[in-house]
Amino acid sequence: MLLLAIDTSANASAALLCSRGTVIEVLGSFTSERGNDHSEVLAQAIESLLADASGQRPEAIAVGVGPGPFTGLRVGLATARTLGFAWDVPVHGVVSLDAIALEAAADNPETDFVVAIDARRKELYWARYSSSGLLIDGPHVSVAEELPSLPVYGAGAGLYAERLVASGATVVAEFADAHPGAVALGTRALRALASGEALEGTEPLYLRESDAKVPAVMKGKLL
Repeated sequence: MLLLAIDTSANASAALLCSRGTVIEVLGSFTSERGNDHSEVLAQAIESLLADASGQRPEAIAVGVGPGPFTGLRVGLATARTLGFAWDVPVHGVVSLDAIALEAAADNPETDFVVAIDARRKELYWARYSSSGLLIDGPHVSVAEELPSLPVYGAGAGLYAERLVASGATVVAEFADAHPGAVALGTRALRALASGEALEGTEPLYLRESDAKVPAVMKGKLL
């Protein structure tokens, strides 16, 4: 199966993966170094990946559904849904934190662990996973002090290391700058599809209201 993976919960990221039995090959990948250029770089990156693959059309698409900020998630989800419609291929949603959890599980943790990334507003998006990488609880959004007293993987751990340690958690330094990425997200999707596991729909996990508000003076005019 040829799969296009997209994640925009943090940086814009895309990857083209091919599975042959239990073997998964990464044909190409892209991750922006910025966190605010999703709409500018994503489509161009996907076009380049497909060109490098001789224009082969993916048989499925996997897209990160968050949690993440409104603007970033909308770009990724809109792109995935549009391509899925145009190509007439299925679009599968994957919790974006699962991408980091997949890599964390390969680190052979001895206990449950937490994956956390920056949610802005001095908060974290986080979820709890079993040592094998199975989602147990979440995703949630909260301050660092509300996370379980467990090892924490992901860029959120590096961002609030002192606060997490003070509240009883353990920061896994090797993963303290990890963001969700399309390669790991696509790998997660291909493994799930091969095993018959049900994946998410494509509804975004915003977890809280948008920062953008309709000015009070305009509300009456919009009713």
